[in-house]
Amino acid sequence: MAELFSHILLAFGLFTAVGWAVSWLDRRWVVVGMIGSLLPDLNRIDLLLDDYVVAQLLGIPFNWTGIHTVGGVLLLSGAGAVLFATHEQQSRAFGLLAAGGCSHLLVDAVKAWADGSNGAYLYPFSWWRNPTPGWYVSAERWVFVASLLLAVGVWVVDRRDSIQ
Repeated sequence: MAELFSHILLAFGLFTAVGWAVSWLDRRWVVVGMIGSLLPDLNRIDLLLDDYVVAQLLGIPFNWTGIHTVGGVLLLSGAGAVLFATHEQQSRAFGLLAAGGCSHLLVDAVKAWADGSNGAYLYPFSWWRNPTPGWYVSAERWVFVASLLLAVGVWVVDRRDSIQ
């Protein structure tokens, strides 16, 4: 669970800091980017609804792991963007959801894997699996602590600037 919170906290820090330079990126839109950082982990729906069950219902091969890719992020970002009222809001929402999801994939790209390679995160554009530097294991607590410290630091600076 710490990994999920780490992605949310990193997205908060990233989008809040970008909001300092982009006038329309206020706290409401930061939350949209934070939600985007959760999109790749929606592949864990397989804990509730197995791939095999869905494949049997659809009559075609099916696997939830496609959600944890660039293609899955773009698909879910598009689905989320249509929930907004105006074209301008939809464009912003799509961009923030996709950026949040891609930030998640970038953080996962340096995670340690047993075989030394990541998943095919570029699917459906490529099946290439990048070699990972193995900087961290998702169960390590320091990742969460570092994310929390970054988010708190950004929050303090943002709070101080908004008071002045």
